[in-house]
Amino acid sequence: MKNISLYKKILIVLAFSVGFTILFAFFFIHYLYSELYLSSVEESIIYQGKRTASHYHYGELNDEIIRKIQWYNIVSEYEVIVVDNLEELSSYFPYKINYETLIDADDQSTLEHGKYVMKKGFVEELNREIIGAIFPIKDEKKLIGFIYIYVPLAAIKDVFQGSIPILIMVGTLFFIILFLVVNRIWRSMLRPLKRLQKIALEVSQGNYRNQIEIERYDEIGQLTKAFNQMNLSLAQQERRQREFTSSIVHELRTPLTYIGGYTEALKQKIYKSPDEAKNYLITIEKETDRLNKLIQDLVDLNYLQENLYSIEQQPTAISQLLFDAIDFFNIHMTEKKLQLKLDVAEDLIVMGDAKRIYQIFFNTIDNAIKYSRFADTISIRLKKINQSAVYRINNGGMVIKDEDIERIGERFFRTDKARNRKTGGTGLGLSIVKEIVRLHQGTFTITSHQGKGTTVTIKLPCLNTEGVD
Repeated sequence: MKNISLYKKILIVLAFSVGFTILFAFFFIHYLYSELYLSSVEESIIYQGKRTASHYHYGELNDEIIRKIQWYNIVSEYEVIVVDNLEELSSYFPYKINYETLIDADDQSTLEHGKYVMKKGFVEELNREIIGAIFPIKDEKKLIGFIYIYVPLAAIKDVFQGSIPILIMVGTLFFIILFLVVNRIWRSMLRPLKRLQKIALEVSQGNYRNQIEIERYDEIGQLTKAFNQMNLSLAQQERRQREFTSSIVHELRTPLTYIGGYTEALKQKIYKSPDEAKNYLITIEKETDRLNKLIQDLVDLNYLQENLYSIEQQPTAISQLLFDAIDFFNIHMTEKKLQLKLDVAEDLIVMGDAKRIYQIFFNTIDNAIKYSRFADTISIRLKKINQSAVYRINNGGMVIKDEDIERIGERFFRTDKARNRKTGGTGLGLSIVKEIVRLHQGTFTITSHQGKGTTVTIKLPCLNTEGVD
């Protein structure tokens, strides 16, 4: 069955279903014949026999009575035999039922006790099944005769001779119509499935350019839509993977070039003075630190994105973490003569990981300083709004294009590669921030407008409910 096509499997199921339906119909007809038809005949014989015998309980079985019974035999659908004794019965009905005599000793005893005896079976001479009963006729003292009522049974084909051809015709017509309907439905399903198979093969070979036209909105249409979305997602993922590979190669090439070049210069003693050699060593040290930071950021980001890092949830006063991060960058802000505007609610408590929340503040402040113009202003606000601790940081730096806003936070994505290269950033800072915020069930948004600068807004669930701003 594994190598049989789905189309053939459906045909097999269809054939079995129709066959089972017809088989069930024949069994049902047999049930009607054996249970209903035979039962009704038997009940009718018993009723007619008892009724006939009851008329002659008082009186002799004379010729007149026998003539009446014979007349009834003519107008009735049953065969009726009236005899004075059981020996005469064999001359009127000289046949065996199921190859046995009509009356045996047990039957005779039953009749003598005034009870009727049912007789049914196959009669070879008639080539037919019969069903009948022998009823005793008694007066007040003794048996005066016997009535034997029987009827040859119609064969099942005779009983249902009108319905069997209809059943066969309707069954055949039903099969043909069902086959045509299923075949049409299957072909309408097969077309998009074949296209899906073809495009899936192309996708497996790395071709993500083709999309399948959606012509229907049933399950097949939904599958096609989901496949197109997956195809588009894979194309974007491949594009970003290429960008990631290109970016990481670019990130590694520059420091490794510096390190390799200056190391070779020191080995060959290609320098003019000890101070120049010292500057070479300082440059090698800076580029080594940069490589270490790049590797550490990549490790951190991978752990966060793959949920390999477990957040240490505990009540945390985040305002102090913010102040600590600001203090770290005091020297950098002084060098660029940046003005700092603070609006901080110092009683905010969140359930979270203090180390990672500090990393949020550290990375966002670092970015704000790097992208600020000389003597610009950085605004930092931390307040409680609607049960959330809301952190906003704004600088007056360059405006980020709308198409780049959505990509902020992707690995190595930069809006100004040259400037980041100068500042030594890895392009991973905001990616790490977004993952930390996600793990704290918070939200991260970034906006950038001409004249207003760039604003990063982060919301984290707040622990207490007081001090609403």
